[in-house]
Amino acid sequence: MMRRLQVRYHASPDRTMTVGELAEDCGQFFFSFDESFIAHGFPLSPFKFPVAPGLQTFANLPGVLDDALPDGWGRLLMDRFLRQKDISPSAFTELDRLAWMGEHALGALSFHPPARMPDASPEGIELGRLARESQVVMAGEFGEVLPELLQAGGSPGGARPKVLAGVRGDDLVTGPEPYPDGYEPWLIKFFARGDPPDTGAVEEAYACMAQAAGIAFPDHRLFEVPEGRFFGVRRFDREGRRRLHMHSLANLIGADFRVPCLDYQEIHKVTRLLTGNQVEVRQVYRLMVFNVLAHNRDDHAKNFAFLYRPEDGWRLAPGFDLTYADGPGGEHTTTLAGEGRAPGLAQFRRVAEAAGIGANDAAQIVAQVREAVDQWPVFARASGVRPATWKRIAKTAKRSP
Repeated sequence: MMRRLQVRYHASPDRTMTVGELAEDCGQFFFSFDESFIAHGFPLSPFKFPVAPGLQTFANLPGVLDDALPDGWGRLLMDRFLRQKDISPSAFTELDRLAWMGEHALGALSFHPPARMPDASPEGIELGRLARESQVVMAGEFGEVLPELLQAGGSPGGARPKVLAGVRGDDLVTGPEPYPDGYEPWLIKFFARGDPPDTGAVEEAYACMAQAAGIAFPDHRLFEVPEGRFFGVRRFDREGRRRLHMHSLANLIGADFRVPCLDYQEIHKVTRLLTGNQVEVRQVYRLMVFNVLAHNRDDHAKNFAFLYRPEDGWRLAPGFDLTYADGPGGEHTTTLAGEGRAPGLAQFRRVAEAAGIGANDAAQIVAQVREAVDQWPVFARASGVRPATWKRIAKTAKRSP
C-alpha cells in the first residue's frame, strides 16, 4: 500500500506553505511539488531536488527530507519504543519515521498527518532524570522509554544522547513547540558510553575557543546536575518562534558522511555556488583552520550545514560539534588538498588559493585562529576541564602546524 505525506514549510511563525506530497511504494520514493510552492517558494535543495512541476522519482529519500529524520540517538530511541509496542523497526518505513517527526523535525519542514507521540507531562523536566534514562537506553537495558525522553530526544542527529528542550535559566520544558513564553530552544548533550566526566566541559571550552577564533557560534553553557556537567547550545535552526530551513552539506550534495569522501576545496566550491558570497567561503576556511589546529578530525560532511532565510538566501550555519576528536585512522575525515594525516601550512596555502582567498587574508585567519588555540589552557581551566585532559589536548595541538 502506498503511503503518502504532505510536506509543509514554515515560512514564518504565522505562515505555512504546502511544499508538496511525498509517497513511497515498493522501495521507491515519489514527490510532486504543490503549484503554489512552485510559483512562490524557493529551491529547498538546489543541487539535487529541483522545484518543478511533474512527478519526481527517487531510489532513496531526497536528501533535504532525510535531514529531517533522526540519526543515531534519535533512531535508537524510536526503535526502542517500537519494540516495546511489538512493532519491528524494519517494518517502520522512512515515511513512518517522518510522520513520527511531524512538526518536531529540525529545520523548517513538517510532515502531515503526524503520528501521535506518547503523551508527556506538561510540567518542567528534570535534566538529571533524563540523563540517567539515556544511559539505560545506551546500555541496551529493557524497560519503558520515558515519554519525556522520546519527545525531547527523538529528533537530534548524531550518536551521543541529547535532548531538545525549552530553557529559561535552569528550568527546562519539552513537548510541542512553540515553548511557553520565556523559554528558548536549546540542545543539551549527555554522555555516551565510555565518555569521561569532563566531556561536556571540553566541548564548552572548545566553543569558547572557537568564538575567540572568529567562528560564529550560538549561545552555549554547561548545565550542572548531580549526574554530570552537560554541554548545551542554543539551537541555530530557531530564531525565537521562527523556524529556519536547514540543509546538511552531506545531503545537499549526496555525500556519504560515514566515510571520508570530501576535501575542503570541494566544500569551498559548494559554499560559493550556494551562497554566492565570498564572506561565507572565508568562514569555511576559518573553520577548516580551527579543525586542524584544535585537532577536531571528526570533520565529516554532516558536521557542516547551511541555513536559508528568505531575506538573504543561503548562509553557512554557525559552528557545531566542535571538540577534540580523532578521525578515522587518526586522519581528518575531510582532507586538505588531498592531505588528511598531517595537513600543514602548505595545504592551508593551496586551499586558500583554490578558494580565491588572498595570501594576506589567509595568513591573518591562520594567525587569529592560532592565537585562540594557543589559549586553550585558559579556556579549559575556565570550563573545569581536568588538568590531565587539557594537558593531553594541549600536547596534541602543539604538534599541529
